[in-house]
Amino acid sequence: MDIYQLAVRPLLFSAFKADPELVHKQSLALLHSIDSTPTSPLTKLAKASFQQYFCRADRQLEQSLFGLNFNNPVGLAAGFDKDGIAAGMWQYLGFGFAELGTVTYHPQPGNPQPRLFRLPQDRAALNRMGFNNLGSAAMAAALKQRQHSDFTIPIGINLGKSKIAPLEDAATDYLGSFRRLKDLGDYFVINVSSPNTPNLRDLQAIAPLRVIFDILQQENQGQKPILVKIAPDLAWEDISAIVELSQASKLAGIIATNTTIDRSQLTTKTIATTGKKVTEEAGGISGAPVRQKSTEVIRFIHQQTGGSLPIIGVGGIFTADDAWEKITAGASLIQVYTGWTYNGPWMVDRILTGLLAKLETQGLSSISAAVGIGNR
Repeated sequence: MDIYQLAVRPLLFSAFKADPELVHKQSLALLHSIDSTPTSPLTKLAKASFQQYFCRADRQLEQSLFGLNFNNPVGLAAGFDKDGIAAGMWQYLGFGFAELGTVTYHPQPGNPQPRLFRLPQDRAALNRMGFNNLGSAAMAAALKQRQHSDFTIPIGINLGKSKIAPLEDAATDYLGSFRRLKDLGDYFVINVSSPNTPNLRDLQAIAPLRVIFDILQQENQGQKPILVKIAPDLAWEDISAIVELSQASKLAGIIATNTTIDRSQLTTKTIATTGKKVTEEAGGISGAPVRQKSTEVIRFIHQQTGGSLPIIGVGGIFTADDAWEKITAGASLIQVYTGWTYNGPWMVDRILTGLLAKLETQGLSSISAAVGIGNR
């Protein structure tokens, strides 16, 4: 019985109409309180219970990519644990990996509230958070308190540009965060695709992107996998150019995709909290409305590279069918966030169970064998 969908979500979404950002903060605070008291009997009981109910292990789901081992292909997307305060908990909630951040070099409060809205008719969210976080120094301090053995899954770190940093200084800003964190993350993501930092998406142009890639890779010296996260709203020729640059710069992969600024797929017309039309509200749309476009981008990249550049697929994943669509289009790994907030903590196990059933139906021995088979 899924208590979350039967009772918790209706109370939060409908009865109490709880503010989604407040719910997020309280959920993260609860996980942090568990994660920060590892020797507590209650913590040990909670972790054991989480592992029993939410985790699924099967060798068919395992993969090795860019030098890292993944127990399963379902990861937590960036945005939930911005400061890494619950980094040790995600493995107990069934995830095969987790991405912290987005973190910036300078601490910043983000955009004015309200800035996060549910769109239940569309199974979506609208956010304009604006990279609110405590800064890369604070994340480094939090992670340094942990032993690497605390983590049984790869931990990624998503890097963003500080709002106060001019675009021409973006590469230096990213570099500062990378230097603080490079020994503490298993992989790193260059986020140039959020629509909620002014002009950030301009950095997806090849000239500034090359500068960022070059300065980070020079510092990196091949030690850590570095990926780039792109928007779903790019023209195909721009995606193609980014893919070519990523390969030339020896990036480990691409995350496709971030949120969309497109409102054309939405049923929701008005944001109840503000009374404004959804077309008048700034921010990116995540969830079901971005599912098809993100899959199309994944397929395009996989076909262009012949599957040689690993892809992490994210956007509108709620079910095993959604995950399978991304994987067979070319994603080796997938990430969830909005779907997880709608479907609750049992979702990861349901997706993994469904993926195993699909492997059996297709006569495939591993999840890696399914990557891109829809393009053959």
